[in-house]
Amino acid sequence: MSVIHLKDVRFSWVAESLVLDIPELVIHPGEKVFIHGPSGSGKTTLLGLLGGVLTPSSGTVEVLDDDISRLSPIQRDHFRARHVGFIFQMFNLIPYLSVVENVTLPLGFASERAQAVQRSGVSPEAEAMRLLALLGLSDPELLKRPVTELSIGQQQRVAAARALIGSPDIIIADEPTSALDFDSREAFIRLLFSECEATGSTLVFVSHDHSLEALFDRCLPLHRVNRASQHSASSTGEVA
Repeated sequence: MSVIHLKDVRFSWVAESLVLDIPELVIHPGEKVFIHGPSGSGKTTLLGLLGGVLTPSSGTVEVLDDDISRLSPIQRDHFRARHVGFIFQMFNLIPYLSVVENVTLPLGFASERAQAVQRSGVSPEAEAMRLLALLGLSDPELLKRPVTELSIGQQQRVAAARALIGSPDIIIADEPTSALDFDSREAFIRLLFSECEATGSTLVFVSHDHSLEALFDRCLPLHRVNRASQHSASSTGEVA
């Protein structure tokens, strides 16, 4: 069984300039996978394909047994809202919503995630507060502030709580610890792990920070599965 299965996937922003060329990539249910590579190696592009934000130039991207590359843009949006919690590198918080409203926002787009919160016996707001507290954001005064007045690290944690709420099948995290110090990074990752284990979610975590590798079930250097980066390295004389 697989949660994610990429087969013969190619992607390029510009014709004749491949960013990704992946013969096959399989991620299993409940895995916590760490994908790393240098800046510009295609990590964020890969996550865009997994979340249905992008579609491949060729090949198939199966997520939860659906080839999402064949869905329409609206269908992909609905699929992502139902099944994927995305921690974006730029956070994508809504400035006119409160901290708690930003966290509960996905529940308004995916009834499945709203029902998961309902089954836990708490209100959406209480679940948002629980997640924020686990992330060290329980100060009532802080929660009253507009999200634009929070520090970068605090905004990052609000984005993580938003991704986790409603127990999505897959958590996709794009450099989610870049604004945290080492101790905070490890605590943050432990929280992601505990929440994913409690709900059976699969975690795909991308970073260039090698110090985090040992915490994960599986470490996947992107160049090992991406022939485009292998070709780039060989053409510049670099050794993978």
